[in-house]
Amino acid sequence: MTIHLPAQPNRISLSRAAARTSVTQGPPLDVAALLLAGGKGTRLEDLTASDSKPAVPFAGTNRIVDFAMANAVRSGVRRMLVATQYAPRSLHHHLPTRWGQFFPQAGLMLRDGHERYLGTADAARQTWPEIEAMGGDQVLILAADHVYDMDYGALLAAHRASGAAVTVAVDTVPRAEARGFGVMQADDRGRILSFLEKPADPPGMIGQRDRAMVSMGIYVFDRAWLREALFDRPVEALDFGHDVIPDAVARGMAAVWQLPAGPSGDAYWRDVGTLDALRRAQLDFVTAEPARLPFACPASDWYLGRGSIAMPGAVVPESARLICTLVAPGAQVPAGLVTGENPDEDARWFTRTAAGTVLITQAMLDRRAAHAQIRRSVTPPLFNSRGLHA
Repeated sequence: MTIHLPAQPNRISLSRAAARTSVTQGPPLDVAALLLAGGKGTRLEDLTASDSKPAVPFAGTNRIVDFAMANAVRSGVRRMLVATQYAPRSLHHHLPTRWGQFFPQAGLMLRDGHERYLGTADAARQTWPEIEAMGGDQVLILAADHVYDMDYGALLAAHRASGAAVTVAVDTVPRAEARGFGVMQADDRGRILSFLEKPADPPGMIGQRDRAMVSMGIYVFDRAWLREALFDRPVEALDFGHDVIPDAVARGMAAVWQLPAGPSGDAYWRDVGTLDALRRAQLDFVTAEPARLPFACPASDWYLGRGSIAMPGAVVPESARLICTLVAPGAQVPAGLVTGENPDEDARWFTRTAAGTVLITQAMLDRRAAHAQIRRSVTPPLFNSRGLHA
């Protein structure tokens, strides 16, 4: 069953059907890859109550993690270790099922940190024997929770040509939006001059002060240098952004590689770590594809109109009127439900952000229904003037 586009906004969302990808595998890339997929994603509220941020659905049958996986396959990555930690069960099923076919036997490895990883660099340290066993002179570090399209082969080639110990993939954003990222300045040769992790007052780019250069959480390291940084420094590095990258910058050994423009003419990279960002990024895919979707899924299968998204397994009747709303997986929306028009009513039953995004889950709907049932059961009967039931 499908959802019709804005002319007939609210319909029934897609089921959890199998999906096929048209991703084409690139020539083998000689690099060891570590995908960091342990994020809890607390700002996504109830969507990550029992699942990790990379596993959250995006644009129908896709999951956020699928963008990094599709990029890796297209780029020719054949050896990858996935470090999971928070609520890893669905990822441990999803990744081999959908992506295992693109890797040779034992080429895709999953390691659950069991809450042992103390940071991104610590995850690399604790899985170092597997990273070394993959071979290659460089290590590619990937984040699993962003929406983007990238050729990792181009990044690797630029790193090898630069002579740097580490190359950081970057995008540019308005300065006001840069506070949640690692922010850097680089010279005209691409060498990083300064790096600040999530600064309160982000510095602007040299020559373009109204914009900031931000880390995408994607790095290429020379393997020997990374090993030294993880094991032979006086102070143990726990996090790439807080510890390892600043150390490389201080030593003059870090370079940047800028994400090139995509089909739209602009570079497209989105951190979908909040409900607002998750909803808005999916809206970008309604009429166009600013980045290639890993699994083709027509917008009519997940877009409800009025800025609202239905996730897999959600049911939305025609009589519902949802505005700027995310319907969580499996939620059964009752007939006639209205959201997005009365902020107080939205906030009473559902999660509503300051920017107006509403999240509906089945648990929230159950609480709302139970309250309505209690009210009906305690409402006194009506009497007529003779004291009899009306």
